[in-house]
Amino acid sequence: MKDSQSCALTGIALKVASVTVFVAMATCIKAAGEGVPAGQIVFFRSLFAMVPVLAYLAARRQLYTAFKTKNLLSHFWRGLVGVSAMACGFYGLTHLPLPDAIALGYAKPLVMVVLASIFLGETIRIYRWSAVIVGFFGVLIISWPLLSIFDGDFWQSTQTLGVMASLTSAVLAAFAMILVRRLVVTEKTPTIVLYFSLSAMLVSLATLPFGWVALDTASLVLLMCAGLLGGIAQIMLTQSYRYAEVSTIAPFEYTSIILGIMIGFFVFGNIPQWSMLVGTAIVAGAGLFIIVREHRLGLERKSARRFTTPQG
Repeated sequence: MKDSQSCALTGIALKVASVTVFVAMATCIKAAGEGVPAGQIVFFRSLFAMVPVLAYLAARRQLYTAFKTKNLLSHFWRGLVGVSAMACGFYGLTHLPLPDAIALGYAKPLVMVVLASIFLGETIRIYRWSAVIVGFFGVLIISWPLLSIFDGDFWQSTQTLGVMASLTSAVLAAFAMILVRRLVVTEKTPTIVLYFSLSAMLVSLATLPFGWVALDTASLVLLMCAGLLGGIAQIMLTQSYRYAEVSTIAPFEYTSIILGIMIGFFVFGNIPQWSMLVGTAIVAGAGLFIIVREHRLGLERKSARRFTTPQG
């Protein structure tokens, strides 16, 4: 029991650490990214993330085996969808207050429930569908003050476009996770992480002819730091799943909004609106309900398998 509790605490600590480092990465991108094309940001994020990822795999003696795959095309599609999600997310991050961009990202688990029902054939019952509907209502509360629906400049407002990009990122990220669920059946975690980093770097590099900009020293250093931090956070996140179940550590994802509000206020001067706070509470509550529900269903399935005897 003590060992189990120790492992759970280690997993939670790694999860919180990864969330903290991811928020630090987002802060670097927001500080450096205004006026920088999203594809260029993705390239630096992906290129320098490779440094800690490769070092980690080399330390675990998994570098050579990580390149072995029998499903290269699936890695490509997962990478393409993931890069698109990242680019949209970075666009939203650079055009919205930091807490709002983080809060809108919480729509991802809600979208995953919908996509799991459509593409994986998972049975979703009334409880989770209700949580999804309530969660999307929270997303609307967060988004509404940022949208210029009645101002006549819907498509000209940078905040409106930022909201649309952030929500598109959540949908694409959820779809990418569906692809990952299929990949883990045949591929190892290091292989998935490595090929995503490689594909993200190559796909984002292809955006070079579409208007990359010259970076000053400060922006260059910040984007390099963002990449290194992103790679370190990814390793911490991966390690956290080795020590604790997803249902145990997933709720700690929502600590990012606390960090986002603090950094947004002290670094960028963003004063959180009541609509953002209320909407975030609703979305986070819906997400937590889904996590708890998934955990209970998982326990029920394990119990059913344990006490079911073969029929013959």
